Amino acid sequence: MEIERINEHTVKFYISYGDIEDRGFDREEIWYNRERSEELFWEMMDEVHEEEEFAVEGPLWIQVQALDKGLEIIVTRAQLSKDGQKLELPIPEDKKQDAAEESLDALLEDFQKEEAEEQKLQFVLKFADFEDLISLSKMTISGCQTTLYSHENRYYLFVDFNELPDEEVENQLSILLEYASESKMTIHMLKEYGKLVAADHALHTIKKHFA
Repeated sequence: MEIERINEHTVKFYISYGDIEDRGFDREEIWYNRERSEELFWEMMDEVHEEEEFAVEGPLWIQVQALDKGLEIIVTRAQLSKDGQKLELPIPEDKKQDAAEESLDALLEDFQKEEAEEQKLQFVLKFADFEDLISLSKMTISGCQTTLYSHENRYYLFVDFNELPDEEVENQLSILLEYASESKMTIHMLKEYGKLVAADHALHTIKKHFA
C-alpha cells in the first residue's frame, strides 16, 4: 500500500486489488459487503496510523476512487475552526451537516450507490459455453460496445451501452441474457487478471470469424 501525507489533517493512500486479496479480502465483497468494507478500511487506517502517525479523531471525510488496478482513498479528519470552538470538515456547505452525521457505514453505502449509478449502463456477462457466444453474435445488438475477455477457462463479455434510453437498454439486455448470465465479475478484475480476446466490437469479430 502506498501512503502519501497531504497535510496535517489529510492523508491519501493507494491499494492495489492484488494487495487487497493478499490481505484475505475478495475483490467483489468490498463492493457488496459493507461489514467487510469497514474491516478492510480500518485495517488500512491502522497501517496509515503506524506509518504516518495519523490519528483518527472525530468526524472523517472519506473520498474513494476506483481505478483500473486498485483504489485511491483520501481521508480528511475534521479540524477546529479558527476560533477554536467547533470542528469543521473541508467539504461544501450544502453537505456539511449530512457528512458530520454520517457514519463510516453510511459513507461506504453512498460510495457503493455512486459506483452502481456510474456503472448502470455497463454490464459483464458470463458465458457457459463458447457456442452461446457464437449464437449471440448472430443476433442484432445495437447501441453498445462489446469487449471479450477470458478468465479461468470462462468467457466474459463487457458491454458498454452508449447513452441509450433506459427502455432500449432493457430491450438489448434481454436479448443478451438469453445467451449469457450477468456476472459479479467487474471490468477492473477482467482488465487486471483476464486475457483480452477481442476489443471494441467483440461480437462483430466473433461473427466474422465463427458465425
